[in-house]
Amino acid sequence: MNIRQKASGFLSDIGVDSVSVSTAEYCSCFLQEMEKGLEGDASSLKMIPTYIELKDTIEKDRDVIVIDAGGTNLRTAVVNFKTDSGAVISDFTKRGMPGVAHEVSADEFFKEIGDAVEPVYDRSEKIGFCFSYAADITSDRDGKLIVFSKEIKAPEVIGKFVGKELLDDMSRRGYEKKKNLTLLNDTVATLLAGKAQESDIPYSGYIGFILGTGTNTSYIESNENITRVKGLDPTHSQIINIESGNFAVPATDFDRSYFSKTKDPSVYQFEKLISGAYLGSYGHAVITEGIHAGLYSTHFAEAFAQRLPSMNTIIMDDFLHTPYDQSKALAGCCADSDDAVVTYSLLDGMIERAAKLTAVNLAATAIKTGEGIDPRHPLCINADGTTFAMTHNLKSYTEWYLHEFLRKEIGRYYEFVTIDHSPILGAAIAGLLG
Repeated sequence: MNIRQKASGFLSDIGVDSVSVSTAEYCSCFLQEMEKGLEGDASSLKMIPTYIELKDTIEKDRDVIVIDAGGTNLRTAVVNFKTDSGAVISDFTKRGMPGVAHEVSADEFFKEIGDAVEPVYDRSEKIGFCFSYAADITSDRDGKLIVFSKEIKAPEVIGKFVGKELLDDMSRRGYEKKKNLTLLNDTVATLLAGKAQESDIPYSGYIGFILGTGTNTSYIESNENITRVKGLDPTHSQIINIESGNFAVPATDFDRSYFSKTKDPSVYQFEKLISGAYLGSYGHAVITEGIHAGLYSTHFAEAFAQRLPSMNTIIMDDFLHTPYDQSKALAGCCADSDDAVVTYSLLDGMIERAAKLTAVNLAATAIKTGEGIDPRHPLCINADGTTFAMTHNLKSYTEWYLHEFLRKEIGRYYEFVTIDHSPILGAAIAGLLG
């Protein structure tokens, strides 16, 4: 048995290989969770109504303030969809998200957001607030935070209405003018950006998908299927924020051991298997287990323990892109080719499993839309996030597994698009609708 076969067998033994994921079975589980969430039954998928219905036109030549609170960065800008020149983004700023480096109180959390938006607060009475965390959206388009993912540490914010708290903070600063604020998730913004793009393709439906620091998905659902909310007009539809990162993925013992070391072990387990905030540390756990299983040389085991007591996704991805570069942290631990081949095989196999899980997410969402049946009218999947775009082999593996299942077995047609600044543009569109 050669070293690659040993590595493959090890991944199979701990359940971190793509073969352990049955696309059809996992997709069926995902769809069942979607249905339960829409009906208001207990489900790992929150299926949050957004009260945002797609419009055919976007209001032109009007400024709208945008706040984009992502997994890592807090961005602010002013957007104007010009009649003659398309979307213009001005006054763009970026800073770190509060609660990433250390725990913050609710007052500190909203003060930091207020500090970021204050320089442009007088530019418009409309605000589109892209908030990348699960919040129960109300009919006035504010949202009460359900839970923080992506390791954000601001527990006092949970249960608060995000838009109201920000507006209250600005009021305390002396800003009394009424603002129309629309809170939406980043995948909802990504879907809106996909719908707004100029295209010759007559798409039948739209999916917003993000795989970056965290992951999530959104799609358009008929109101008649959203039985958890009473009084919706059944002739209309709206965007649903799935909160797909919380999917109750069938977990292995190894997965559960890894989850136990995260901030909130019982939530967002699907996200912890595929997203950028976790892939590097998950890979570190896989390599550590491989050392215990005797796959590595003594030199590697000692160097790894000394130089890399922890590992992020950037370090992992640096190795996968350039496993021959001894100046890189992980490659520098490899004493010989066997160590390098084992490391590459373990991490690449883990990425392939993550890609297959990602394909499950997208396939289930595509099936739920009911669209993409006619090849002349494919689904538009606007895929955003650096993890999906940049992590070695993740996008290509996902596309292959999605083609094999969704296109060849299920018979759905789709097109991937990537639109720059999707969360900002989508938040601006939502703000103008408010």
